[in-house]
Amino acid sequence: MRLLQAMAGAEVGGAEAFFVRLAIAFANINLEQRVIIRRDSVRARALRNGGVEPLELPFGGRMDFRTRPALQREIERYKPDIILSWMSRASWATPKSERPGGYKLIARLGGYYDLKYYRHCDYLIGNTQEIVEHIAEQGFDRDRIVYLPNFVNPPQRPAISRIGFDTPLDAPLLLAMGRLHENKAFDVLLRALAKLPDAWLWIAGEGPEAANLSKLATELGVSDRVRFLGWRDDSDALMQACDIFVCPSRQEPLGNIVLEAWAAGKPVVAAAAAGPASLIGDDAAGLLVPVDDPDELAAGIRALVADPANAARLAVEGRRRFEESYTEQAVVAQYQSFFERVI
Repeated sequence: MRLLQAMAGAEVGGAEAFFVRLAIAFANINLEQRVIIRRDSVRARALRNGGVEPLELPFGGRMDFRTRPALQREIERYKPDIILSWMSRASWATPKSERPGGYKLIARLGGYYDLKYYRHCDYLIGNTQEIVEHIAEQGFDRDRIVYLPNFVNPPQRPAISRIGFDTPLDAPLLLAMGRLHENKAFDVLLRALAKLPDAWLWIAGEGPEAANLSKLATELGVSDRVRFLGWRDDSDALMQACDIFVCPSRQEPLGNIVLEAWAAGKPVVAAAAAGPASLIGDDAAGLLVPVDDPDELAAGIRALVADPANAARLAVEGRRRFEESYTEQAVVAQYQSFFERVI
């Protein structure tokens, strides 16, 4: 089987990070693949460190006259059995095979996207059951849609020291991660923190709301208990250091970060956006609270701080679910089975 992957994502993001993990995982099982990415030195270095040598192309807008011809030449040279495209630009730039018995074009969707860039694909992957339903509701043949989840890796590094971030060793430490965007609702988390005078908060991520969130922390009087850490590549070490992981998102199609918390054996409090609500479901592997409600978010966190035994039970069940369904081995096996079926 010859696989070609094309990724035209942003500098940072959940889909982009999973693409790197999956490409390296395929390399680890010696699956023959060619990887083409939008120019990004950080992503290219991460792939090379994992044993994958990428080809970098511009993947620009409509006036980019280089990418499509270069991609077509690479397809003709490599002769893949399957092309797996990531994000709309890569899918738009990749043509459907015109020859009998040619490659199968598969796009992977991690959000509730308009299908205008994807309708020419032979198959579509949704990484949640809700996204699969969204695709089907837009008229795509249900027999050509498959659910394949993401995987995360368990922590590889020890807990990072709180001392380096001027954080008390005995204070309840909350951790949140993600792009500093209004969809992630870190403003709600800061308002919840104002109701939790003994807790401290680390927020790892970058984005357009950085200045507004820093200003809000000052206005709420919590800036001395908040650490804005910027974008980090040691999320596992941060996760190891926290007591409770918090996902306050207004919109979260999947919630890789919930999976990462489960893999690290940490209790989770999450707003009931689509992804976390689907993962946690029955409150047996985390606490779900209403979206956009700082009072309920604070109450959920307070309940876990006050009941360490329950927090530990939630963490154990989250780890069990991770090991059952979201490990690298389990998910890569599902991808392999799907690829073999469609060719």
